[in-house]
Amino acid sequence: MKKNFTLLLALFFCVNAFAQNKYKVSLIGFYNVENLYDTVNNTMVNDEEFLPNSERHYNGRIYLDKLERLSSVFYQMGTEINPDGLAIIGLAEVENDTVLNDLVNTKLLKDRKLKFVHYNSPDKRGVDVAMLYNPKYFTPLYSTPLFVQLPGGSKDSYFTRDILYVKGLMDGDTVHVFVNHWPSRSGGEERSIPARAAAASVAKHSIDSILTSNSKSKIVLMGDLNDDPISPSVVKVLGASGNEKKVKETGLFNPWVDMYKKGLGTLAYQDAWGLFDQVIISGSWLNKDQSGYFYQKAVIYNKDFLVQKTGRYRGYGKRTWDGTTYNYGYSDHFPVYLVMLKKVN
Repeated sequence: MKKNFTLLLALFFCVNAFAQNKYKVSLIGFYNVENLYDTVNNTMVNDEEFLPNSERHYNGRIYLDKLERLSSVFYQMGTEINPDGLAIIGLAEVENDTVLNDLVNTKLLKDRKLKFVHYNSPDKRGVDVAMLYNPKYFTPLYSTPLFVQLPGGSKDSYFTRDILYVKGLMDGDTVHVFVNHWPSRSGGEERSIPARAAAASVAKHSIDSILTSNSKSKIVLMGDLNDDPISPSVVKVLGASGNEKKVKETGLFNPWVDMYKKGLGTLAYQDAWGLFDQVIISGSWLNKDQSGYFYQKAVIYNKDFLVQKTGRYRGYGKRTWDGTTYNYGYSDHFPVYLVMLKKVN
């Protein structure tokens, strides 16, 4: 009897160990890296505040320190779940492909052999969106920038960031990624609402087109939306819902709604937290009984080293600048990511 019990106990632990290791994991994230500029003057854009002779005295030393700090974030992010870190991560506020090349070739990231997709956009400050990916997990098939036409009178600037669209394969799954950085709230939230609605409409039009062609398409919309999960641009224009059970296959699920309602956020302003940085997915990710990847959970990556410990921004994200003084920080935003699982046969 004792021998049988021992065998059963051993079998239980073997089965339990298998159950804990029967999934592949891929992480999909987004990070507003806050003004990642090089130190070279680009006469095509307004980058004068990030040059050596500017009030910020932005020089090579600061630039390299900024790269090192950002690379430490990417190096650690999600590694407690997957040692390789993120499969895909969208970025906002990068100046050009030079800074992206320098980032992926930093000491910490070089061995991961990260690649990127990037297009120059018409934003007057020269900040673009981009997407980093680990070729071990993701293979791009097609990409293009989507132009956002702003309505007259909604913003002072006629141009804003393009939306980056990338179609690719993630371990057999065809995935459609939209990387966004919607118009800011400068000049007032109410006045700028039409601008963000316009950006949301561009993304929504493309998403609907994909889902009309194939209702099971796996879509990821990510970005600094400059709006919260309950804002009209997200709820009404995109039609993204925070109720997982009510999202149809052709609908959009926003996993950040409940977090926002609990007071959690990715950036702070006047001691109030906003959750502008979001990763929204189509309903086909929600079916856990499938051969491909499915959604498991959402994470705000707000580790202690990313939090400001002193001064007027204490408790906020440890930003790069305090006015025009270099703060030896990372970004005023926290990065976010989703955990996707795939059953192993």
